[in-house]
Amino acid sequence: MSNSAPLPSRSAQGYFRRNQQKLAPLLFLAPGLVMFIIYVILPIFQSIWISFYSWDGLGPKVWIGLGNYRELLGDDAFYTSLKNNVLWLVLYLLAIPAGLAVALFLNQTVIGIRVYKSLFFFPFVISQVVVGLIFSWFYAPNFGLFSVLLKHLTGSDIAILADDRTVTYGIIAAGLWPQTAYCMILYLTGLNNINPEQVEAARMDGAKGWAMLKNIILPQLAPATFIAMVVTVIGALRSFDLVSIMTSGGPYGASEVLSYYMYEQALSEYGYRMGYGAAIAVVLFLIMLVFITLFIVRMLKQERNA
Repeated sequence: MSNSAPLPSRSAQGYFRRNQQKLAPLLFLAPGLVMFIIYVILPIFQSIWISFYSWDGLGPKVWIGLGNYRELLGDDAFYTSLKNNVLWLVLYLLAIPAGLAVALFLNQTVIGIRVYKSLFFFPFVISQVVVGLIFSWFYAPNFGLFSVLLKHLTGSDIAILADDRTVTYGIIAAGLWPQTAYCMILYLTGLNNINPEQVEAARMDGAKGWAMLKNIILPQLAPATFIAMVVTVIGALRSFDLVSIMTSGGPYGASEVLSYYMYEQALSEYGYRMGYGAAIAVVLFLIMLVFITLFIVRMLKQERNA
């Protein structure tokens, strides 16, 4: 007696053969789609649900409705974190033009260009933790390179990470280093895909310099710019690791951002307030959702007009 599994019926085989071009992409996408639903979509809705409870992560949940959100409205630390996130968002966007400028420089054919590319590529491959430690030493009073140079030039020293007026700017500067490298890589890829015929035609018409960049190069780099914009905005809004490594939110909470404040309230020894942390996470998610939606709508409009 054979133990082999029964073969599918002829009608089923015929259906798969007739629709294999439609079914094949779905079969390839199915594993990733299932993982995305389990590890991204479901946790989002779970966080929203937890934000309506008072919960320490272990004991029973207590329904409080919008109590966590009402508490956020009167929380000074929340507004400080929100203000810092806005500052991160505005200044972090400098990585996009900086990355474009570096990419345009590295796209030239000059002696030693591979060495230059390696040096500019280096910040992208190192961990954010390493970046935070490097800049912590860079800013360190008395022996940090920045402090030594500042004292040599002005005769005075500033503890960047210990001053509530400068700490956020110092951390953002540290974050701009690897983010500029990432944008540079995106633009280098885009520059390699530029249509050379359009460039030559523009040169024959006398276009050069800014006119060439504005009318020929930048329109063809629009996909790279879109990706750089989305990644930079998300990176600015979820800026956690550098804040954690360099200041732990200090001094006195002056450098906290929403992601770190969420961790501090929900998971650190100061909090264990899962519901309140989830409410902060929901606010951060909604801010990200607004920006990503605007970018997607703008991209769709550009594609329709193209």
